[in-house]
Amino acid sequence: MHQIVADFLQTLFPEAAVDRMLMPVLVVCIAVISLISYWLCIRLITPLVNLLTRKTETEWDDDILNGRAMRAFSQLAPALVLFWLLPQAFTEHAWSITMIEKATEVYIVYAVVNLLCVLISNTVEGFERRDKANEHNLSVVEGAIKLILWLVAVIISISIVFNKKPGMVLTGFGASAAVLMLIFQDTIKGFVAGVQLTLNNMLKKGDWIICDKAGANGEVQHIKLTTVKVRNWDNSIVTIHPYTLISDSFRNYQNMREVGARRVARSIYIDFDSIRFLRKDEIDSLLADGFISEHELKHASQQVNLSLFRKYLIRWLAAQPDVIKKHPDPAVFLMVRQLQPTPAGLPLELYFFTRITSWAAYERFQADVFDHVYACISRFSLRIYQVGIPDKKQIMN
Repeated sequence: MHQIVADFLQTLFPEAAVDRMLMPVLVVCIAVISLISYWLCIRLITPLVNLLTRKTETEWDDDILNGRAMRAFSQLAPALVLFWLLPQAFTEHAWSITMIEKATEVYIVYAVVNLLCVLISNTVEGFERRDKANEHNLSVVEGAIKLILWLVAVIISISIVFNKKPGMVLTGFGASAAVLMLIFQDTIKGFVAGVQLTLNNMLKKGDWIICDKAGANGEVQHIKLTTVKVRNWDNSIVTIHPYTLISDSFRNYQNMREVGARRVARSIYIDFDSIRFLRKDEIDSLLADGFISEHELKHASQQVNLSLFRKYLIRWLAAQPDVIKKHPDPAVFLMVRQLQPTPAGLPLELYFFTRITSWAAYERFQADVFDHVYACISRFSLRIYQVGIPDKKQIMN
């Protein structure tokens, strides 16, 4: 190429001018040829690949060999052209040839790694479009593979620039491992934590998590090598380091969504002074209004109002369509129980599961349940404990 350009210039300019113009013209010609090679890849090879991928039945080739991948592939063309032509243009400058060859080799390494990273990203995005990436946290794997590829690219580039074998470069990195670990400690911790989160299936995109330390209470939007992005229910975004989730505890409500059963475990505090045996007229009134049944009265001559109230709540909860009565998971069940007495009264806990898992609907349903509890408790001659509220006898006196 050097001779071809020189001969062409000699037909147009004097020999003295040719000597001055030859080098800049060669550089311009090589740059133009590199741009033309890139343009040909974009305009010819890319449409041809798109045509072939559209004709195939599978959609994976459309996802992987998309426009972004073809642009990354096209960047190899000018790199190869420069690697081939520049040494020919600078035949009379040995030092320039060496530097140019090293520069083009480093650029080829960059172009190859960039192409591989794009192909990996396209593959992960293909899984996400098919809802398969949520089962396996591929974003962390993607980040780890990219990090390894770029580390390999850096090692190869350094070996090219300094004419050293990659093994010697690795030995140099090993000698400065303490400094490198200090500089990249967040990346290393994030990588290890991300691998643990992935292998143990602790977290994936779309999960509802609560991490009190990070102020996170919402859905996981992205899981990267060094960050976990959570969109809170107030639409604020919290960015958490994966190591924080490993070193501290967090709650994941995704299993509750998948099982389709959300727990309600809430207590009301009964005033001890209101717990007593019911009179016959009170029992008859409860029977007439359907709060109790004859079956519930068979086993005792004297009926305690709290006992009948518990039985009523169990029966009433079981009749609600959104309360789960039977479930394959033995941990999903229904009960109304007494807890340990407290100075604030006797806790009566309603423990059951509802198939309503969305937050707003769940809160509405829970409020409706306890609205009913508060409204009907007086029918059993029971009172909810309240500090500073005198009983009826004190008011009458």
